[in-house]
Amino acid sequence: MDDLSLSAQLGLLALLILISAFFSSSETGMMSLNRYRLRHKAKSGDKAALRASRLLARPDRLIGVILIGNNAVNILASVIAGAMFTKLYGDSGVWVATGVLTFVILIFAEVTPKTIAALKPESIAFPASLVLQPMLVVLSPVVRFVNTLSNALARLFGVDAAKHTGEEHLLPEELRTVVFESGALIPSRHKGMLLNILDLDQATVEDIMIPRNEVDGLDLEDSVEDLLECIRSSEYTRLPVFEGDINKVIGILHLRKANRFLSSNIESFSVESIKRYADEPYFVPEATPLPTLLKNMQQRKARMAMVVDEYGEVLGIVTLEDVLEEIVGDFTTAGEDDSSEEITEQEAGWHLIEGGTSIREINRTLNWDLPTDGPKTFNGLAIEHLENIPDANISFYLGRYLVETVQVTDKVIESARVRKIGKD
Repeated sequence: MDDLSLSAQLGLLALLILISAFFSSSETGMMSLNRYRLRHKAKSGDKAALRASRLLARPDRLIGVILIGNNAVNILASVIAGAMFTKLYGDSGVWVATGVLTFVILIFAEVTPKTIAALKPESIAFPASLVLQPMLVVLSPVVRFVNTLSNALARLFGVDAAKHTGEEHLLPEELRTVVFESGALIPSRHKGMLLNILDLDQATVEDIMIPRNEVDGLDLEDSVEDLLECIRSSEYTRLPVFEGDINKVIGILHLRKANRFLSSNIESFSVESIKRYADEPYFVPEATPLPTLLKNMQQRKARMAMVVDEYGEVLGIVTLEDVLEEIVGDFTTAGEDDSSEEITEQEAGWHLIEGGTSIREINRTLNWDLPTDGPKTFNGLAIEHLENIPDANISFYLGRYLVETVQVTDKVIESARVRKIGKD
């Protein structure tokens, strides 16, 4: 070093600082890459992403080659700085070199390049991979030796770097956070659908079924005239067929099939005609998760299922439309009367809610957080809270919600006005 002029030593020192900055920024840039974006780009054929993916497949080797280069450069820089400042200041030059070089490396070779790389990882990591990949090949024997020693030490702490595949997987909760925080990258409607799909596992058939007291069906013990009127006036395309009681279901009649015996000869219409064209009923337990129900309905090509409890009693029905509405929101059904909506907005933040409205529907429509781990309807939730059925209209607090009953019978709360109190 003594043979070099002071200006040459200064120039060499500046070059080494730049190389050190390259290694520091490469390390941070590589480790800050979004693995899922990188995987997407690699599958799309992006050459830079493919190089980075191969390097990150073994992060122990990548870090090894970066640190070998970075430490070698920093040590050489310290030797040059020591020689240069010793020539200028004598024996005290070592201390001056230590202070100056520490400050210069900290600012120009560590903090600044790493900050830039953390904010713009792809802009740093992709070009750096052009240098790091051949370096890894050239320094492979040294890297393997260093990794063998470091991996042996890591195994003492229960970490086996050799088994690391470089792949990461998101848990459902983590994926939900990614979708929720995607901002404008995903349209709000699509974001809502994705979140609904992720929440589908948390719902069961019981949460979305139509209760038996609201089910329209064909009771074969009714007169032929009543059966005809029910078929002609029905707003639904499928009707359960039973004998006397809905627990005695014998099939599901698609009204498209009913046209076959209604349009031909109306005098020949009979109970036997309904039985002949009715499809075999499909029964599902009330605790069936919605993803399981959807899969089974696809396999069976079923559009409606009868929901039963553990004793085999029919609790209600569930349709494919009900499941899909959990994902995409409510469908607009022809013939629906707007006046029969279960949730009606009123003044000053009040909402008129029918007692039979499901808690999940209320939460989804109004963005509320009523508890869903107990009763499934608003009437059930209110009665559970009160522990009795009120004799007259009353008001009460249901957590953060003020409830005023509007119509009460001796069996249920038919409707109530509800307003959220306080802010989230």
